[in-house]
Order: sequence, then structure tokens, then C-alpha cells
Amino acid sequence: MAERVAWARLMRLGMVQLGLAPERFWALTPAELFLLAGLDDGSAQGMTRGALEALEARFPDRPNGERSDG
Repeated sequence: MAERVAWARLMRLGMVQLGLAPERFWALTPAELFLLAGLDDGSAQGMTRGALEALEARFPDRPNGERSDG
């Protein structure tokens, strides 16, 4: 069963407690919002080069064989 997002609580956190304008709030990622609110636990790790290369191989920006002449 999918978890429901507590939008009212998140909006209150961002726009009331943090004083963010609505445009700024909706432009944030969840990670950015949690960081601004001090709710991150500090355990998040950045993506490694190997993980990035595996992701790029799995989801290429261009279809097979298509090249950019830029």
C-alpha cells in the first residue's frame, strides 16, 4: 500500500515555518526541504562515479547510435 504524502504538514513547514514563497517551496526537492528544515539525519551519501556510470548506461540520454554534433 502506498504511503500518503502529508502535503498540509509539508506546506506548513516550508511556507509558514521556513517562510518560503510558494514558488520556492514547490521548486525544492524533498531532500532540499528536509535539509533546510534541519530534518536530514546526515547519513545521506552522494552518488559514486560507478553508480553514475551504471545509471547512464541503463538510461542513456540519446537512443542507441544517435550522436550529438554540437
